[in-house]
Amino acid sequence: MEKSKFSHKIVEVVKFHEVDMLGVCNNSVYFTYFEDARIKYLHDLKFKRSLSEILDGNSFVIMAHNECDYLEPSVLHDELNVYTRIDFIKNTSFGLRHIVENIKTGRIIAKGSGVMVHIDRHSKKPMPIPEEFYDAVKSIESEVKILKV
Repeated sequence: MEKSKFSHKIVEVVKFHEVDMLGVCNNSVYFTYFEDARIKYLHDLKFKRSLSEILDGNSFVIMAHNECDYLEPSVLHDELNVYTRIDFIKNTSFGLRHIVENIKTGRIIAKGSGVMVHIDRHSKKPMPIPEEFYDAVKSIESEVKILKV
């Protein structure tokens, strides 16, 4: 995955409580970085594109799948760029991709992906993603795959 294909970035700094006795960032912490990046991405998408229905009111999104490939370790005080993009959108779900770059070395140290499902707040069942979400994502993601039936 090339950085140039990612439209969103946050910065994380490896903190003391995130490292083990060898000073290496624990593998589970990357999922927290992905969550921070996802939340910021959706927040920015919501406010920059005036989205309402998918994050407020009668619906919400939840993680259905999350994975990470660890390529190199990070250590205490490393500054990391966490890049995020929406890779695909289906009828009731969408997929995200992440890459984590060590700012000092410029090397990609981890990559991950996840799937979020749009849920009806009352029935707790998947519900269709509104058209405004497709439009908002397409306006910032040049290579998003639309897979709705």
